[in-house]
Amino acid sequence: MKLRNSITDVPGIRVGHAQDLAALTGCTVVLCEKGAVGGVDQRGGAPGTRETDLLRPAHLVEKVHAVLLAGGSAFGLDAASGVMRYLEERKIGFDAGVARVPIVPAAILFDLAIGRPDVRPDAAMGYQACLNAKRESCAEGNVGAGTGATVGKILGPAQAMKSGIGSASMEIGAGVVVGALMAVNAMGDVVDPETGKIIAGARSAQVGPVHIGSEGYFADTLSVMKTLVGRSVLGFSARGNTVIGVVATNARMTKEEANKAAQMAQDGLARSIRPAHTMLDGDTLFVMATGARRADVNIVGAFAAEVVAQAILRAVRAAQPAGGLPSASQLEI
Repeated sequence: MKLRNSITDVPGIRVGHAQDLAALTGCTVVLCEKGAVGGVDQRGGAPGTRETDLLRPAHLVEKVHAVLLAGGSAFGLDAASGVMRYLEERKIGFDAGVARVPIVPAAILFDLAIGRPDVRPDAAMGYQACLNAKRESCAEGNVGAGTGATVGKILGPAQAMKSGIGSASMEIGAGVVVGALMAVNAMGDVVDPETGKIIAGARSAQVGPVHIGSEGYFADTLSVMKTLVGRSVLGFSARGNTVIGVVATNARMTKEEANKAAQMAQDGLARSIRPAHTMLDGDTLFVMATGARRADVNIVGAFAAEVVAQAILRAVRAAQPAGGLPSASQLEI
């Protein structure tokens, strides 16, 4: 199977973006109209989510028909209503007897500090994202939920860097494909797990635009956290974060296994974001399993972490400067 390094390599998965480039916000929908067994793992202390309880074991509904990722903080959850309308018009959803109810879990990230805070993803934007959904490789960078994403905010938004949304996939044997789509809006720095080098993150207050990529360009969030300055600004300047994403696979899973795979996939965040899962992030990962191939959940979960880490790196490398912030695409790393 020839892959395009995109979550849409998983058969039955489509991705659509919609965004307002002037306001620097947007949303992304991952559609599986035939339904996929869903799971979720939420870490960090500042989540914004919808329909996550039903994804946990011991609850009735097993399959989801879409997952929405959106900017706009809690306001952005409204975009899920547009996704539901799109699916309802196509008679897709959980059969409740008197109606088919589309199951659309969602998670949001905080992007109100860049662009216009009074413009957020809404139902119309969620509907448009569905209309834009394709099976081809999904766009990356400053699109969809990544439009207003930033990273490295411990020294405040002025010292942050532009991030975005990214995707990756791999075939793990016997025709099983695992893909990830990640919108990266972390408080911490994004690092390359292979080298340990910071790819995008908090910039030193002493470094100007002419020194892009030079030694000392990055403040190094972990180092800042150990200082008096870091301890004093943490929780104030660094508010407004969260990494959200979806792992999709054509593996056959129970709801319990989908939740376990989501839990294991969070390791990809820990490998590529430093620090991850803080009280200032609401890191949330969904799993969608379409069920076409038999697979061991341990293997799927292990490689889910790998594609999550790759998708995070692709998100920051594909991002372009916006809102007065530089991006990793300008750095010689």
